[in-house]
Amino acid sequence: MTLKAVLCGCGAMAKGWLRAIESHPDLQASIRICGLVDLNETAARTLADEFSLRDVVIGNDLEDVLTKTSADVVFDVVIPDARFSVVATALAAGCHVLSEKPMAPSLKEAKTLIDLAAHAGKIHAIVQNRRFIRGIRRLRRAVQDGVIGTLTAIHCDFFLAPHFGGFREDMQNVLLLDMAIHTFDAARFVADQDPLAVYCVEKNPAGSWYAHGASANAIFELSNDVVFTYRGSWCAEGERTSWESTWRLVGSEGMILWDGEGNFSASLAGTDNGLLRGASSVNVSEIVDEEQTQGHASVLLSFLRAIENGTAPETVSSDNIKSLAMVMGAIESARTGQRVPIEI
Repeated sequence: MTLKAVLCGCGAMAKGWLRAIESHPDLQASIRICGLVDLNETAARTLADEFSLRDVVIGNDLEDVLTKTSADVVFDVVIPDARFSVVATALAAGCHVLSEKPMAPSLKEAKTLIDLAAHAGKIHAIVQNRRFIRGIRRLRRAVQDGVIGTLTAIHCDFFLAPHFGGFREDMQNVLLLDMAIHTFDAARFVADQDPLAVYCVEKNPAGSWYAHGASANAIFELSNDVVFTYRGSWCAEGERTSWESTWRLVGSEGMILWDGEGNFSASLAGTDNGLLRGASSVNVSEIVDEEQTQGHASVLLSFLRAIENGTAPETVSSDNIKSLAMVMGAIESARTGQRVPIEI
């Protein structure tokens, strides 16, 4: 089965989507880009030339391009404020939709999109590619296998200083809305718990080149008495963390540390006498499903498999709204200075 796809939004991020398709033979065989949409048609034509996309319909009106192409799916790579209109238009045209994150600028719009997808009988999923990497899959398996007993807490640190330019530097709540959602979603996935409440402090530190909210500190209460804490900054020059954050999982019997790159360490309670009982090392399994460790390509594969099989992909919007709710709850807590219940 080869699906005809229209890619809407032809900026720099669109290149990552096209490279992901090129990276996997199943994706190359299953997806044909038949249309490109952007308010700047020159950007769309430049993208088509760079990736040798032939016989594609190019335009600045999604509805018109969908009519001309009879597309099966829409890849939504537009800025967040344009997302609702793009997804609603695609669903109304009978297309499955895979969107960049966040799935919507508000929970109200997110819920409406979920309802529209259900009414259309189409799949609407979100690109949460950070949960499709080997490290996150290894953490999830370790928790499921009870390597450190019962999970009680996840602690993540994220400190980087990217100078993007463009729309991010003008965004409100830029760290929480554009980047922290990756770690929030991954933590929810690793813990396999639902978010219940959050308390968050958000700042735009001295020296920040962003308009608003380049740093945040959040404490989440998850179901089954699991706590998740996040400390992050997008304007922290100097010693950086991984893009995936650094992780510490605490369990009833021990801890797992992951640097967000290739280094894992895990230990269980020791048997020494005295105040501190020491620790004994334990392995974190490296066995994971390889198809689920290829980042963006894995999201696309999950999306395609769901269309083929009539199932829900892992990042279907009706589940991903929980990650968006974590972000929106953190933003509301930062605004009000109060603990905010997360209700979906």
